[in-house]
This record gives sequence, structure tokens and C-alpha cells, in this order.
Amino acid sequence: MKKLLIAAALIVPMYSVNAATILYNQNFENPTGFVNDGGDVNINRTVNQLYGGQPAGFQFAQDFTVETLLVGGSQAWGTGFLDPQGKAGNYVLGMLSDFQNDRLGLAFDVGNFKFLNFQLDISSIDLDRWNGPFIPAGGLAPTFRLSLYDNPSGNDGLGSGNLLDSIDITDLASPQKNTFDWSNHTVALDATGNTNGNVILRIDLLSGGYAAMDNFIIAASDISGDVGGGTSVPEPSSIALLSLGIMGFVITSRRKKRVI
Repeated sequence: MKKLLIAAALIVPMYSVNAATILYNQNFENPTGFVNDGGDVNINRTVNQLYGGQPAGFQFAQDFTVETLLVGGSQAWGTGFLDPQGKAGNYVLGMLSDFQNDRLGLAFDVGNFKFLNFQLDISSIDLDRWNGPFIPAGGLAPTFRLSLYDNPSGNDGLGSGNLLDSIDITDLASPQKNTFDWSNHTVALDATGNTNGNVILRIDLLSGGYAAMDNFIIAASDISGDVGGGTSVPEPSSIALLSLGIMGFVITSRRKKRVI
């Protein structure tokens, strides 16, 4: 399976060799064939069916369902999912922690860069059907674990074997089951020790019952937390991936290294 290959920083000599190379930029606003299966939830199509090939050659691996939620509909909780912060757009991804262990895997080539930096928004949210609700009264703060695995084969997957790094991020408990309360996080996953540049990023909701995520920016860099300012990545057919030198800042929760 073709991967997103990063271009060496020297291909674009006007930029610093330490500049971030953006590997993936996804706000989930353009799903292919989204279907509202009920409750403003697309549960019967995988993330890869909806978002694979954006850009061409990019694929998701997945455990269990990992839903795509329609924001601003009218079915969920009788009101639709509400987004007072205006961060969600029309679609976000939703994931279970306990009823099933939903997980996503994304394969990348970080080349010789030290870090895979990942910026995203997360929020507590709940479903009123599809075996939901999953969050007890009073709310529950969701915690995601973001893990980086060595991937010598370069194949798609959820990651196994050599765990390079792992970081947990936690959001606040949303006061309303139908309302997003987003927090933004940037983590720096240390890719040191990988075999040939190929790695897998695994996303796993550890606790919180159910939660949403959106607005991914993923970059390779020698600077911890540098995601290059969020400039979109060109298609793989371009002569090189865009490199930027804007310094990012790491907003992380506790760091752990252990096999999940």
C-alpha cells in the first residue's frame, strides 16, 4: 500500500533543514458517501471508506466502528449535536472507550526526522442510540492515548511490536451530552529508534465512555511540537511536500512508554 513519503528538507533549499514537513492535514469535512444511519451518526461505513484516499494513497486501519458524526443535524438528542465554539464544521469522528475498544491507525514515513508531531481537537460527546448513551450523568473526562510504533514493513495497520513513544491527552467533561466542548492539543511523539522511517500512529480512547476528535495536523520535524502552522499538504504527485519553519508549542498531558 502506497504511503505518504516525506521529502528531504534539502529539496526546498529556501527553508531550514529543521522545518516541519506536513504529512497529513484533515478536518473531516469531505466524507465520501456519508449516510446518516440514525441519530446523526454514520456507523456502517468505516473511516477509510469515508476518508481514505484523501490525499491519494492514504489509508486508515480501524478496530470496531469509529463513527462519523454529523454536526448541526436534528436527530441526535432531539436537537442535533451542538458546537457553540464553532470548531467542528459539519463532521467529526467519534470513538468508544469501554463498550468496544475503538482504535485508528495511520501509517507514515518520517524519514530521518526525530519527531512525529500531532495537533488535534478533542471533546466529550455522547450518543443517544447505537447502544448509547455511554457517559454517566454528570459527565466524564475523556482520555486519548496517542502511540507511535515502528513499522519496518511500511504496511497499514494499528501498530504492534516496538513501541517508540506514547502520550495521553485529556479533555474536560462536557456538561451536556449533545454539546461539544473542544480542547486543542499538540503532542510530540519521539520517533527515535525506528528501523527505516516507517511508523504507525495509533489513536485509542482509553476512558471517558465516548468522545470526538477533529482537525488533524500531523508533521515530521526535528523540533518538538512543530506542525508548520497548518499549511495544507500537496498531493503526493507534487515534487515535494511543503516544508515550513514556524515554531510550534507542545501542549501535552503525561507521557508514558509502555506496550498497550
